[in-house]
Amino acid sequence: MARRIGSRYTAHQILGRGSAGTVWLGEGPDGPVAIKLLREDLSSDQELVGRFVQERTALLGLEHPHVVSVRDLVVDGNDLALVMDLVRGTDLRTRLDRDRRLAPEAAVAIVADVADGLAAAHAAGVVHRDVKPENVLLDMQGPLGPGGSHRALLTDFGVAKLIDTPRRTRATKIIGTPDYLAPEIVEGLPPRASVDIYALATVLYELLAGFTPFGGGHPGAVLRRHVTETVVPLPGIPDELWQLLVQCLAKAPASRLRASELGARLRELLPLLAGMPPLDVDEPDTEPAEEPGEDPEPAAAPAAAGTPARRRGAVPLVPGARPADSNRDTHTSMRVPAPDELAGGARGTARAPRAAGAPRPGSARNRAITRRRRLALAVATVVLAAAGVGTWLATADDDPAPPQDSKNSAPAAP
Repeated sequence: MARRIGSRYTAHQILGRGSAGTVWLGEGPDGPVAIKLLREDLSSDQELVGRFVQERTALLGLEHPHVVSVRDLVVDGNDLALVMDLVRGTDLRTRLDRDRRLAPEAAVAIVADVADGLAAAHAAGVVHRDVKPENVLLDMQGPLGPGGSHRALLTDFGVAKLIDTPRRTRATKIIGTPDYLAPEIVEGLPPRASVDIYALATVLYELLAGFTPFGGGHPGAVLRRHVTETVVPLPGIPDELWQLLVQCLAKAPASRLRASELGARLRELLPLLAGMPPLDVDEPDTEPAEEPGEDPEPAAAPAAAGTPARRRGAVPLVPGARPADSNRDTHTSMRVPAPDELAGGARGTARAPRAAGAPRPGSARNRAITRRRRLALAVATVVLAAAGVGTWLATADDDPAPPQDSKNSAPAAP
């Protein structure tokens, strides 16, 4: 059912839902648009509406080939909406849902596009604050780039900042998506441009590996890993690319590259990555291993053949995409961990990727393999022990009789 958005736009069809609002396929004076209609509770917040209007100039002035441009900001009664360019394609999360991971050349080309868009935003004084695959759109109608990649555009600029009002989030709250939060945000520091670089490097790691470097498990555990753990190397990628990832995932914001530097360095690596297949690694275990004496949990039923693994959802701005689920909400509000909680985590290396086909620690398969190894070791021990006894007996039978004692021997005949 169509509905009017202000005096210039008409929303026709829902494209997706997220924590901040609903995305509609709409029509404006210049043709089709995407309209992000923010939640009603947000539109009734006068403080947020004022902040919304203050951000109007910065958001409308952000024009770049790798940024989804905001055409208009609508404040009309209960409607608070961003009117954006409509991208004919899909989002990067949907691509990951389908392929799990990308070939390094395509992954680097996509991230280089996003880095270029961030460079333009940072130059204009705008920090995105929520860089993740859900907020990267792929233009399916444009020409293909390196590795068969589609042109990538970053969307949802300013939304996290709009929602993060002082009245809604005090200094003890975190606004963002746990997997992509820079350590300084977890520690309660204000977000600068470097938080976008950290998040984008996390996205690149995810495109290469199929999982984020510090994600998995409870959100609090994810936050602690960002602060206390170091990133695990990915086997099979050139050292130049790995060193670039490590630099942009540095705990110290000043150690990270600027967006313009990151985009240029990534493009320099593209010839080195041409023809490389996707990496062959499995996601590390995210659950604690079984404690001694615990009953083993039943193994999860395998997915039906042809059924894709359920991944965490997106908030697309494109036709044909499905609604998002709540596992990776754009604006998750969490308590900032206390210093003792952060210090209490395991320091060192984050969860290591498993070799392809290796059992997951603590899984039913892992426990079965361990039991078989212990049984084989016990049998081998028994066999070796038995063989040792038999050898000793055989050796004893072959020994010559000991000489008689001279005191007990009969006297020699004369």
